Amino acid sequence: MNRLRIATRKSRLAMWQSQHVAELLRRHHPELAVELVPLSTRGDEVLDRSLAEIGGKGLFLKELEHAMLAGQADAAVHSLKDVPAECPSGFELAVFLERADWHDWWVNASGLSPGEMPAGASVGTSSLRRQSQLLALYPELKPVAVRGNVHTRLALLERGDVDALILAAAGLDRLGIRPPGTLPLSPPAFLPAPGQGVITVQIPADSDELKAVLEPLGCAQTTLAVRAERAVVAALGGDCRMPLAALAEVTGDRLSLRARLASPDGRQVVDASGEGATADPERLGRQVAERMLDGGGMCILSQI
Repeated sequence: MNRLRIATRKSRLAMWQSQHVAELLRRHHPELAVELVPLSTRGDEVLDRSLAEIGGKGLFLKELEHAMLAGQADAAVHSLKDVPAECPSGFELAVFLERADWHDWWVNASGLSPGEMPAGASVGTSSLRRQSQLLALYPELKPVAVRGNVHTRLALLERGDVDALILAAAGLDRLGIRPPGTLPLSPPAFLPAPGQGVITVQIPADSDELKAVLEPLGCAQTTLAVRAERAVVAALGGDCRMPLAALAEVTGDRLSLRARLASPDGRQVVDASGEGATADPERLGRQVAERMLDGGGMCILSQI
């Protein structure tokens, strides 16, 4: 292989992530010519409705997958949190890069924390997971659905259209943005999306040569963690309509996992956790999902 074409969304963050992958590939394979193939996706184009209404986060992937099927690209770079638990037939996730900061960040120009905001203050977020955890702790706040890239959302805050935002720390870090009034939303109050902070590379299935080229980019600890987190999603049949959070962490040969399922209004919250050997991350994910269902998760799922 002497050339590798990477399909990518056109947003600044997506381009940064794809360029990062390209630079790592060039570092490991100086002889390899790496090209970016920027594409627009339906998830980027339709901004007046929530992702849940128009088909889920998978809409960020479809055009990139079509480019691979059509021979216009060899691989695609994604934020792992946007990738459904089950990869479409004919594709696989070849590698998971080292995880960046997985926190959600609270952004408020006045520097007020969520608990200091006045009742009725509007909080911009497009995520049911973030909305449900926010309302569970601060039911007096008012989530407002916002779509668009990071700069678009920050512009809403600057104009006063919303009083605060919740954004992924990794995205802001990668763009070199640190707005004033930024606070991390940390466990146990807030858990991130499964796979948050992780870049992954999707390729056509059974592409052994391509998989070997990408292998040096992978992080073993990150791979173990996200396998457990995504197993929770798969066991619950999760998609973007499910307010599900999960975070796995590796310590030696042990893996710990925390997960949370909540109703969109935050009134029902079910937490589950577990620990297991790193040898079988998926088993741990399934166990935690079962505990969540037994603890009341089935009731929440029936209402979504």
